[in-house]
Amino acid sequence: MAELVYPPVIGAARAAFKALDLKFDIAGADNIPRRGGAVLVSNHIGYLDFIFCGLAARPAKRLVRFMAKESVFRHKVSGPLMRAMKHIPVDRAQGVHAYKHALSALRGGEIIGVFPEATISESFTLKTFKSGAARLAQEAGVPLLPMALWGTQRLWTKGHKRDLGRNHFPITIRVGEPVEASPDEHTEKITDRLRSRVQDLLEAAQRAYPVRPKGPDDTWWVPAHLGGTAPAPGATA
Repeated sequence: MAELVYPPVIGAARAAFKALDLKFDIAGADNIPRRGGAVLVSNHIGYLDFIFCGLAARPAKRLVRFMAKESVFRHKVSGPLMRAMKHIPVDRAQGVHAYKHALSALRGGEIIGVFPEATISESFTLKTFKSGAARLAQEAGVPLLPMALWGTQRLWTKGHKRDLGRNHFPITIRVGEPVEASPDEHTEKITDRLRSRVQDLLEAAQRAYPVRPKGPDDTWWVPAHLGGTAPAPGATA
C-alpha cells in the first residue's frame, strides 16, 4: 500500500529542522537494515524523540512504526496523522492488542520503534528497561537495534517549556550494531544486554556533544553526574 502521509510528514519535519538550524551528528545509521523486521530501541529524553529516531532510519529508506500511548491517537490533530503513518497505539490497561499488532508488523518486515523506559527520563539518564522490546524481537525472530539520542531534551521535554527558536541546537544520534534476541536466552538477560548497549551509545553521544552549558542558568539539561542540575535518578515521578 502506498505511503501517502508518512513521506510528506518527514518532508515537513526536515523543513522545520532547517528552519531551526539544528546541527545533526548521526553515526551508525548503516546499522539500520534496508529490509526485514527489526525492533528499534532508544532512550527517551524529549517529546520529539520519535522524530529523531525516525530520521536516523532514512538513509536506509526505512519508515519506523512507533508504539505510542493511546491518548496520542485520540488527539484531533495528532490522532489522524499517527494512524495514517501506521504507528501503533498502546493502551497500558490492555497491552495485548498492541503487542499482537507490533508482532504482526515485525513479521511483515516492518521496523517497530520502542522506548523501553516507557516514559521520559527527567534525569536524562537511563531508567529501567521494560522487557517488551526483547520479547517482541524473540517472538518475531528479528534483531534489536540500539540507539541513543542526546540534545533533544533542549527542544522540548517534561517539566520545561518548548524552545523551538532558531538556537542552532546540536542533536547527536548514535545507532549501534544489532543485538540478537535468541529464543533460547532469558528475556531479562537480553533486556540487560540491550540496556547496557544503549548506555554505551548514550555515553558516546554525550562525549561527542559539541557544546556545554552557557552558564549557571543553562545547566538544567545536563545530568547531575555530569555536573548539571537535572534531577538525580529517582528524584522525579
